[in-house]
Amino acid sequence: MRLAVVLFNLGGPDRPDAVRPFLFNLFKDPAIIGLPAPLRLPLAWLIARRRTPEAQEIYAELGGGSPLKRLTEAQGEALTAVLAARGHEARVFVCMRYWHPMSGETAALVKDWQPEHVVLLPLYPQFSTTTSGSSLGDWARSKRAVGLDAPEHTVCCYPEEAGLIAAQARLIGEALSNASAAGHPRVLFSAHGLPKRVIASGDPYQWQVERTVAAVVRQLDRADLDYTICYQSRVGPLEWIGPDTEGEVRRAGSDGVPVVMVPIAFVSEHSETLVELDLTYAKVAEASGVPAYVRVPAVGTATEFIDGLAGLVENAVKRDAEPASNLGGRLCPKSATRCICAASPVDRC
Repeated sequence: MRLAVVLFNLGGPDRPDAVRPFLFNLFKDPAIIGLPAPLRLPLAWLIARRRTPEAQEIYAELGGGSPLKRLTEAQGEALTAVLAARGHEARVFVCMRYWHPMSGETAALVKDWQPEHVVLLPLYPQFSTTTSGSSLGDWARSKRAVGLDAPEHTVCCYPEEAGLIAAQARLIGEALSNASAAGHPRVLFSAHGLPKRVIASGDPYQWQVERTVAAVVRQLDRADLDYTICYQSRVGPLEWIGPDTEGEVRRAGSDGVPVVMVPIAFVSEHSETLVELDLTYAKVAEASGVPAYVRVPAVGTATEFIDGLAGLVENAVKRDAEPASNLGGRLCPKSATRCICAASPVDRC
């Protein structure tokens, strides 16, 4: 069976002059700004124009562009190797939401390869309408446009997937050992924030982040573990879910405890880990008197994580056309009305 696996990720500008169009693509997404197109598009243009200088400074810290495409390709290569070792004729394709390669490009490549089955695999362990939902919706439009009609299987989420949890726990354990020289560490599980109105609408993201953290804490099995879930990357005037990561770093300084910073919702390094966590919050930690600041790397190509992704791919094919979580079917509570498994086939994306 020829199996195409499509890895979805956010994407990032690959050079300074790509920053503005990348931002425009981001803010014109109706999953990000829920206004009608006649209002959303000029607003997206204005926001992108205003935010470009600051964003270019951020990407300058990374050499002028994001490493996300390269790192996602490395994850794809690792996944291809594991699937081949398990006896699958598989090819992994990278699909970015807001910068190249985007859905139209990738769907055309997948069609040209003529797979017998396609597995859609977002690199977002926790489902949100603003990330996985947006990517899957864009893919659905693009595959129709290019005439790709191979049987399709979707991995909707995997917040408690065993390989992901094992990789996270191993990396956190190493960081705890390093930070302990400066005192009893506090683990800050930092995830990308969302406006409260998104969660109130039935988006399962925050609930799934909490499930991931609970699973990691069980895996660590430390009775004296001091930890907090917090959220980073707030922008704009809306009220966001919390507590805020920067505020938690300052609180750790007030309490005189070392910080172990964990990017719990990111599986790849990019600007929010390499700049926001490594530079911005490290400076906040130093200014706040945090005795040690240790950042846990994203799971990347960790063996446990890639093996887990391979298992998700295999399980998704077994479930035919139904979305598959790490538990098989739906794992979200009934209150998560925007869970992909709660939607009809038409509304699913």
